[in-house]
Amino acid sequence: MTRNTRLTLAMILVVILAMIVVIAVNRNTSRPVASGAPVDPAVLVRDDSHRLSTATDGRVTLVEFLDFECEACGAVYPSITEILDTYQDRITFVVRYFPIASHPNADLAARAAQAAAEQGRFPEMYATLFENQAQWGHQSAPQTDRFVGYARDLGLDVERFRRDLDAAATAQRVAADRADGETAGVRGTPTFFLNGRQLTEVRTQSDMVAAIDAALAQ
Repeated sequence: MTRNTRLTLAMILVVILAMIVVIAVNRNTSRPVASGAPVDPAVLVRDDSHRLSTATDGRVTLVEFLDFECEACGAVYPSITEILDTYQDRITFVVRYFPIASHPNADLAARAAQAAAEQGRFPEMYATLFENQAQWGHQSAPQTDRFVGYARDLGLDVERFRRDLDAAATAQRVAADRADGETAGVRGTPTFFLNGRQLTEVRTQSDMVAAIDAALAQ
């Protein structure tokens, strides 16, 4: 092998190694993206869907299908709270119910949130359920009395809360959210959609912030 040949092979090897490094860096710094086919906006957000923030320009909408008993949903709750504090009226954040059948009190908790919503206190019950998840989550017995206690602490009309908690309309409202989730392809919780597309590869609050910032920049 001649000296020139060795030099040529060495240069080729350097170029290949450089390309490998660039590809690896790009993979490690890639941002989470909203992927998949767009979902019908009418399925993701209904007129009566619960909004915890509303964008003044309507450009960015983040939807979460959640289960109040889901530990992962509880773990992401503080991050969502910080994101809402940061972005305020720059994003619309919508909460949809998606109770998991294997969670004993998930459906009851969703109905408790909806019963509170009937008295205009959905945000407060949403926060209370997550902040006290360790008290009631994964209990085999129905947590009705505990949820009624939360309603009392929030200053709700307790008798009305009890009626709404057991009302067929409340159960139907929760079931309708879950049906929309299934139509949208939700298989577990939490599942997020950003501007109509499912948000994937979100593992940290920074991932979520990066995805939102990218959407705002478009």
